[in-house]
Amino acid sequence: MKNIGRTAAFIIALTAIIAAVYSVVLFVNRSAHGDGGGSIELPGLSSPDDLLIGAYLDSKAAELEQPAGDNDTPATFVIEPGETAAEIAARLKEEGFVSDAELFRRYVQYHELDAGIEAGEFTLRQTMTISEIAQALQRGQRPEQAITIQEGLRLEQIAAEVAEQTDISQEEFLVLVTTGWRDAGLALNFLPDLPPNATLEGFLFPETYRLPENPTALDLLNRMLETFDTRVSAEMQAAAANQGLNVYQLVTLASIVEREAVLDDERPLIAGVYHNRLADGWFLGACPTVQYALGAPDTWWPQFTLEATEVDSAYNTYHNLGLPPGPICSPGLASIQASAYPTETDYFFFLANCTKNDGSHLFAVTQEEHNANYQMCGGE
Repeated sequence: MKNIGRTAAFIIALTAIIAAVYSVVLFVNRSAHGDGGGSIELPGLSSPDDLLIGAYLDSKAAELEQPAGDNDTPATFVIEPGETAAEIAARLKEEGFVSDAELFRRYVQYHELDAGIEAGEFTLRQTMTISEIAQALQRGQRPEQAITIQEGLRLEQIAAEVAEQTDISQEEFLVLVTTGWRDAGLALNFLPDLPPNATLEGFLFPETYRLPENPTALDLLNRMLETFDTRVSAEMQAAAANQGLNVYQLVTLASIVEREAVLDDERPLIAGVYHNRLADGWFLGACPTVQYALGAPDTWWPQFTLEATEVDSAYNTYHNLGLPPGPICSPGLASIQASAYPTETDYFFFLANCTKNDGSHLFAVTQEEHNANYQMCGGE
């Protein structure tokens, strides 16, 4: 629940600032520097998430320069091999080095410092700022390898990322996560509940992992699954069960939400729309499922077209009722939470908000309202 609270606080802060900064930020393309001086500068914006996190950090510039305490006594902080950025941030707060774990995590993510945080023993002080602590943690003493997996990637993309960041071959990792995992001796509580022919699509939890130098494919996979098992709590799974979803169905729905949503505050609402459609026996009509069906090595997420809705695939939720056969990507925690705790809503439709182009959506209760939104955005 602490993670939910921190995420909620982050969402509230973002919602309050986006309207004020968005039009200005679009014309700004500054270089990111982690020197801790002045306000946070924005890097070239490669995604809506970069924009949102950058705006959030700009709004928190004063807090970034405010130490957590006034005790200047040096203290030892130990990072163990395998700890994630989120776990490190939580312990920094618990031990009094930062006052806001979510702010620290977003800072290192935005400035691409999370992958450089190394295991080892560090000397920190409460009088250090977040930027100073982030830089100090780049100098670990134990050889490790950092591997970063982003939200919303399908198995093939994750395998390519693993191959690029490690000495593990793409083919070896892909075989392990599609079929080989069943004979790998993995002991995670949720694995026996997966369907007989299931791959691990959706369960390779997106995070920055720190593993011993030169990890094996099994080392990395085990760490990913352990992180999923820890972050997707029993309470969250129970909430999903109350919605009629087992863990595999929860991750399947969350993977669709991950590919649909851009803004965190819309994830529970989008999940609520899909819950409504499932409950009333409607087709989900989810564009990302069609993109998944049509994905190929040259373009894993092709442009969606109306013609694409005719593709002959079990993943085509325009012609097959219920959820698709399995997840279509690895969703982040926010999408999994949204799918377990959806917003109660009367909406049954949504489409990209053409009036803002900020990643938000236009929602509708009836087909007529949805058609009006569609026509307003240039549909015929």
